[in-house]
Amino acid sequence: MALRTLATRRRLGLGLGFQSIRGLQTFSLPDLPYDYGALEPAISGEIMQLHHQKHHQTYITNYNKALEQLDAAMAKGDAPTVVKLQSAIKFNGGGHVNHSIFWKNLAPVREGGGEPPKGSLGSTIDTNFGSLEALIQKMNAEGAAVQGSGWVWLGVDKELKKLVIETTANQDPLVTKGSLVPLLGIDVWEHAYYLQYKNVRPDYLKNIWKVMNWKYASEVYEKECP
Repeated sequence: MALRTLATRRRLGLGLGFQSIRGLQTFSLPDLPYDYGALEPAISGEIMQLHHQKHHQTYITNYNKALEQLDAAMAKGDAPTVVKLQSAIKFNGGGHVNHSIFWKNLAPVREGGGEPPKGSLGSTIDTNFGSLEALIQKMNAEGAAVQGSGWVWLGVDKELKKLVIETTANQDPLVTKGSLVPLLGIDVWEHAYYLQYKNVRPDYLKNIWKVMNWKYASEVYEKECP
């Protein structure tokens, strides 16, 4: 059966909207848990709408297209095309995974955005970095130093049970770094901030913490490090 008959049943998994098609998964754009303008003034509603509806949707569209091509190539036994498609699958699939985390990492101030982490995550931050302020300073410095496009992450090493700060290029997800699980990810592609902050990435990094959803990060941390 050709994959171009895509319409099957829709279900949700890992917080990512996707459709089950044969043995593959194609993605759909998830809804945001808040209005586009709910993060103002830290992030403008115009940026949020473009970022979600245009950029995130483009990664999903291109990922699904690559999956169709992959399915057809596999059905034909076309190994060169299968190999060629891997970069598109990684880039666009990574873009979807990263953005799906990013939306959850943010919350309006009235819903707790910007409130510092409490409980086990808060104490672990103090142990690993000295203070929340020191963590933010280090993440901002790492994010500002990313050349071109990419992400800066706060993750937990599942094996060492330790918090780490990492950067990834382009749309590489944090899982490419081994046993790391993302708690917070900040998009430092220009499309995430340019309309509001122009080319002053440090100002964007400074202000995004005002709407950071530490509750979500804490939930992930407690699940991975009970």
